[in-house]
Amino acid sequence: MPGKFGQSLIDLSNFLWGTPLLILLFIGGVFFFIYSRLKPLRYISHAVAILRGKYDKSDEPGQISHYQALSTALAGTVGMGNISGVALAMVMGGPGTIFWMWISALLGMMTKYFTCTLAVMFRGYDSKGELQGGPMYFIVEGLGKNWKPLAVFFSLVAMVGVSPMFQANQLTQAFVDIALVPNGVKDSFTLHLIIGICITVIVALVVFGGIKRIGKVAGRLVPVMVILYILSVLSILFLNSSEIIPSFRLIFQDAFTGKAVMGGALGSLIIMGFRRAAFSNEAGIGTAPMAHGAAKTKEPVREGLVAMLGPFIDTIIVCTMTALAIIITGVWKDSSVEGISLTAKAFEIGIPFIGKYILIVCVTIFALTTLFAFPYYGTKAFSFVFGAEYGNIYKYLYVASISLGAVSSLKVVISIFDSAYALMAFPTMLSAILLSPHVVKETKKYFHRYKNGEFDQNK
Repeated sequence: MPGKFGQSLIDLSNFLWGTPLLILLFIGGVFFFIYSRLKPLRYISHAVAILRGKYDKSDEPGQISHYQALSTALAGTVGMGNISGVALAMVMGGPGTIFWMWISALLGMMTKYFTCTLAVMFRGYDSKGELQGGPMYFIVEGLGKNWKPLAVFFSLVAMVGVSPMFQANQLTQAFVDIALVPNGVKDSFTLHLIIGICITVIVALVVFGGIKRIGKVAGRLVPVMVILYILSVLSILFLNSSEIIPSFRLIFQDAFTGKAVMGGALGSLIIMGFRRAAFSNEAGIGTAPMAHGAAKTKEPVREGLVAMLGPFIDTIIVCTMTALAIIITGVWKDSSVEGISLTAKAFEIGIPFIGKYILIVCVTIFALTTLFAFPYYGTKAFSFVFGAEYGNIYKYLYVASISLGAVSSLKVVISIFDSAYALMAFPTMLSAILLSPHVVKETKKYFHRYKNGEFDQNK
């Protein structure tokens, strides 16, 4: 059980994720959805062509390709939130939370389009003269210098929001519960600390290589982790095919009854769905624009289109896979386990003998890719406030905090993340709404040129 300080963090998280933030994310997403007239969604095939590199040019400004930018963003979102976060949502809110995660993801696709288009449209230069993108930059470059305090506030809370503690906590717990304790190793603080130190060494080798190394590693690992995980869950679905339709029926029924939450509080169910979806795909939070802002392109709309694919892959596909595995095996009803341990139990039941070991492989890749991506975000936020020449200080703090996460309470760790994400969402969504006319204007111009074949002529 958490102590008084830990309980205070949990209470703060619950307060921040109250009605005001829900309204901001939901109404903001609806606003982007309507204001865009769904035009970006009509060009999904064009977004895929951009992702495949059809329009890549090495001489354009930025550091990484469109594909690497999306891979880095997905590395930061397709992680423990999709495995452990969904499990937490199921235990706390029941199957209906998944429906509201879907709604959040659909709205999040438009939110990502707007925020990541802005990330390229209003890029700025750090203290070393390197081109950068992200909410802190489009706040200052788009809204003006008088808005810098808001950009600084975003950067400060972002440093906490992208800390490695949740990923380290759940990766450590996965090794302990799935691989070690069943084989006779005694669970202890020391064991958690040793695993945390091992994770620290692996992460340090990648993160000190900068965004290009992170983008390269993410580009290789992200497709592998998504495909492996989906194939694993499909195996569970195939072995329990008769339960697939009833599982979807349960999700839809529970979405509007809220029976599993606080005695039937539907509003709490919706909040839980949006809360876990935000942690899963981060639409409106502000981390993805930092990755997409590094893309090599002169066309902001292109990066917005690529970014739009993120919530679909992350929440509609991967989170749904986790939810179905948990529902079909019935483990969501077991309140004695939580987080990654619940998903592990689902895999053990769904794929006897080897299921939990397949999950540990998936979990390791999921967690490590997120751990590789997050310090890039944190370093960029740190550099904005304190100067790019001091950016490595954040990397050292980040790496050092991995072991702290490995030995901390899950409820306290998740509350820290939730609180930081909530505080990041306010400046991100507010500035994106204020700057949205720029995105709409640029969207009209871009697709007019696209229809006229200008990009094919210039290729």
